[in-house]
Amino acid sequence: MARLAQHAGYFLGSYVNDANDALAFRSFHDQWINRFLSGQGRSATGRISLPQEEAAQMREDFHRAVEQHISKSAADKEMLWGWKAPRSIYLLPFLQAQYPGLKFIHLLRDGRDMAFSKNQNQLRKHGAQVLRARERWFNAEPVRSILLWARVNLAAAQFGETQLRETYLAVRFEDLCAKPVETTARITRFLGVDLDVESVARAEIAPPPSIGRWRRQPSTVVSKLEQAARAALQKFGYLETSN
Repeated sequence: MARLAQHAGYFLGSYVNDANDALAFRSFHDQWINRFLSGQGRSATGRISLPQEEAAQMREDFHRAVEQHISKSAADKEMLWGWKAPRSIYLLPFLQAQYPGLKFIHLLRDGRDMAFSKNQNQLRKHGAQVLRARERWFNAEPVRSILLWARVNLAAAQFGETQLRETYLAVRFEDLCAKPVETTARITRFLGVDLDVESVARAEIAPPPSIGRWRRQPSTVVSKLEQAARAALQKFGYLETSN
């Protein structure tokens, strides 16, 4: 997704890793996500409601991270820019408040696959804020992981559909891999650019062997995952809706 955005002319930062993750936001996310998600950090509408001084500090820290993110770019204020940072999904109301015209591409992947990812950093860092105590204490890691996936992505989709609307696009990773040209065309239309989508998709998209890894798990384990996250799996088209 990041490489497609780059082909579309978007600058994605001067301080990134090999996966194009924006490293300038790492410490900001570490410091502020849990505080924002806490009961004190959210209002009934999801808008930031930290104490005034704390809210001002959050904004200051964010814009300092933005400056670091684009610091080595050309001094063209009209340039297209953005960032890839998966944990920004926790801060959508805050981000929209900073940039009312924000475009958000919500890249989804089957929560059953995510449950068996070796990378469970989000669960480790933010699980205590997102999950209930009983969910954390009485479930194995894959179930905790898919519960986090379900809650975070359902919240992001609701915010995108109701608040961002035309500046929100949901894309399934599996569709990007299975239908690269068609899905790339959707993305470029959303970004408002013209590209040779066939050549770009051919050059950049290759399905990883990890797609569908949940199918190698015991059926009893998969059943627990599907029961825990049924609403989200159905919402995003990974399970058929029950009649």
